[in-house]
Amino acid sequence: MKKMLLSTVALVALGATVPALAADLGTRPYTKAPAYVAPIYNWTGFYVGGHIGGAFGGDNGFAGTTNGGNNGSFLGGLQAGADYQFAPNWVAGIEGQYSWLGNNNNSVAFTGAGTGFAYNNNQRGLGSVTGRLGYTWGPALLYAKGGYAYSDYNQSLTFGGVPQAFALNGGHHDGYTVGAGLEYMFAQNWSAKIEYQYYDFGRTSFVTPALLAAFGSTRSDEHTVKAGLNYRFNWGGPVVAKY
Repeated sequence: MKKMLLSTVALVALGATVPALAADLGTRPYTKAPAYVAPIYNWTGFYVGGHIGGAFGGDNGFAGTTNGGNNGSFLGGLQAGADYQFAPNWVAGIEGQYSWLGNNNNSVAFTGAGTGFAYNNNQRGLGSVTGRLGYTWGPALLYAKGGYAYSDYNQSLTFGGVPQAFALNGGHHDGYTVGAGLEYMFAQNWSAKIEYQYYDFGRTSFVTPALLAAFGSTRSDEHTVKAGLNYRFNWGGPVVAKY
């Protein structure tokens, strides 16, 4: 009986002590949830990449000739450049690009008084150094570009299949290019693009043989469509904004 009484008293004392101990621990502090951080895509930095697409010659042939060339050809190449983002949604940059052309062997057969002459222009590649200016929103960049262009080719003239000496009114290796495109940054260091680019190398006409001067001139130009992929070496990593 005495042991039961002592046990009851001990339980009552313990029940009275526990709430007091809990009160001494104090209220658990409130922790604020971390602020949401939204990424702002950073286009500033260097990049390297590659591209594929197609090239199409303009319809500007010599008068009175038969064009036996291929006006459409596959292209593939490399590009490298640098961009700087400012103000804060504008992007300015510079880019160097070279595209190898496949199956772009343009031949012209002269008719009438020039029967027997054939001119061949084997265009092997297109190069350019351009500036570009674009507007970005989120991961997308819409841009325009323009600058210097270079045509990599060799040419020949034959009469009845025999090589002939000839002279044109200039080399026409150098020209200009303009274009526009859309680029999308799908990862921190990767972007994909699609662009149109026009190349113009001026008009070409024969000086000698004098017989071919009567056929006038032809414009050396190309329309290209390209899809590309770039790896970007961003300066300082991505920029973030807190809300």
